[in-house]
This record gives sequence, structure tokens and C-alpha cells, in this order.
Amino acid sequence: MLDQIKGLHHVTSMARDARRNNEFFTGKLGLRRVKKTVNFDAPDVYHLYYADEVGTPGSVMTYFPFPNIGKGRHGVGEVGTTVFAVPQGTLGYWEKRFADEGVKDVKRETRFGEERLAFSGPDGDSFALVETKDDPRKPWTEAGIPADDAIRGFHSASLRLRDGGATEELLKFMGYEDVDASGNVKRLAIKNGNGADVIDIETLPGAPFADLGAGSVHHIAFAVENRAKQIEVRKALMDTGYQVTPVIDRDYFWSIYFRTPGGVLFEVATNEPGFDRDEDTAHLGEALKLPKQHAHLRDYLEKHLQPLEG
Repeated sequence: MLDQIKGLHHVTSMARDARRNNEFFTGKLGLRRVKKTVNFDAPDVYHLYYADEVGTPGSVMTYFPFPNIGKGRHGVGEVGTTVFAVPQGTLGYWEKRFADEGVKDVKRETRFGEERLAFSGPDGDSFALVETKDDPRKPWTEAGIPADDAIRGFHSASLRLRDGGATEELLKFMGYEDVDASGNVKRLAIKNGNGADVIDIETLPGAPFADLGAGSVHHIAFAVENRAKQIEVRKALMDTGYQVTPVIDRDYFWSIYFRTPGGVLFEVATNEPGFDRDEDTAHLGEALKLPKQHAHLRDYLEKHLQPLEG
């Protein structure tokens, strides 16, 4: 069993409209945009990162807003619900805020004894807030949400699968342990993680497979401290039979990717070097930052990418 993985690093999803996406996460949810860059493989598409003040691994929600992309269809073989942690006793604040802001599909739920508030993103993305006790992570507080109510980072993510058995075995190999089960949902968690420690496996044997589009999660990333730990994880996964990509430099972290038995794309990402490698912390997410291979496109991109504000 591996011990290098320390919880979630980030979740990356698809959107249709960059400005609407930016407004939802920075305005309605009160997260900080910590990076404005472009998709490595499609530089005419933004890659937007939302998180806490500095982009701490375990707090980072990222998006590829493809203009006019079709709507995704939810099903099996995908990340289902992405869940953020908020302090105990704050769901009332968020219910009122969501009502005032016109957030859709808001519903109170209880899962594994935890109070949570389900809601949808602008493209039908599946989200929830869950109340947690004594979460030491510091929130971003410059978006008008009181520190006592603000999002701390991720709590968990769920995987929707036709058969969860092989993916459960994989997660246990990655260091996750059984926590609880209820109905068709099995909960696993990692010990001594970064706070974003929980994965729920939701088994739906007869459900259709998901179709990727706006509102879909593209991949889910797990955190390791550094490149040395990442190489150890890569070797262990390959020795177990997984086809894992070479290490890829993503400017703010190094990444490896592999497809799980249930069809979900997993990434293992390093905590280093971080989002302040090319911007001062006070100004994260303000300027358009380009990977070096796309630097020659700056004039074109600055004219053609959709303005995020205004």
C-alpha cells in the first residue's frame, strides 16, 4: 500500500462560458482565482484555477471553458459530486446566499451523519457543501464571505461507477481505507491527509455511461509532496499493471495520468512548485500567464479570449 498520496490536489471540469464560470466561483462561492492561463493542448481555451488564497493543494477547482461545447450527460464512469468543506453551523448562511444569488437545485441532505447542501453549477455541475468540525485550513476572505462561513477547501469527491470493486482496490493500494458504507455508497478516506481526504464510491449497475461535456469533470487529481514521491507512485502503479503517462510539467505542478478500471481519469500531481512561481501572491490570477510553448501566441490570445470581467 502506498503512503505518498495525501488527499486530493485538484478537480478539473469542463464549462461553456468562461465569464459565467469565473463569476460563479469567485462571486457566488467566494473562491479566489489563483491562475488565469490556457489549456496546454488547446491554447485558445482558458484554464482557470479557483482556490484559497495561495492555491493550496486540496482546495483547487479548475476549469476548461470551451465556447459552445455541448452539455455533458451525467452517468457512470465519471466523478459525480465535488464536495467543499464549510464550518459547522454555516449551511443556513449558504442556503440564504444561494437563494439570493439564484443558485440552482439547492437541497439539504444528510450523508454518513454529515449535514450537506447539494447544489448545481452553471453547467449542471454537481456540487455540495458539507459541514466539518475543526478544519484548520484558512479560507479566502476577500470575496465578501465572512471567515466563519467561508469554504475551507475540498471535503471529498464521489465516483459514479457501474462496478466499484476494482476502483476500490486501486484506492486502497493508493492508501485509502474503508470508513463506512450506506446503501450503494462506500466511503474511503486517507489518514493524515491534507483535509481533502474522502472519496465516495457510488455503484450504479444499470446506469448509462457519462458523456463528457459542459458540467462534466474531466479528471480528478491526487496530491503528493514532491517529484520524488511522484516517481515512487508512478513506478508502483506501473508495476501493478497500470498504463501511466510520463511526468508532464504543468508549470505549477508536475503530473502523471492513468485511467482507472471504472473509466475515471486519475492524475497524481505534486504540491511543488505552486502558483506563486510566476506571480506574486498578492496578485495571483490577475494576469494571463502562458506556458512557454504558447508564449508566441500572447497578442492573439489577449485579443480573442473572452474577457472574464466587465
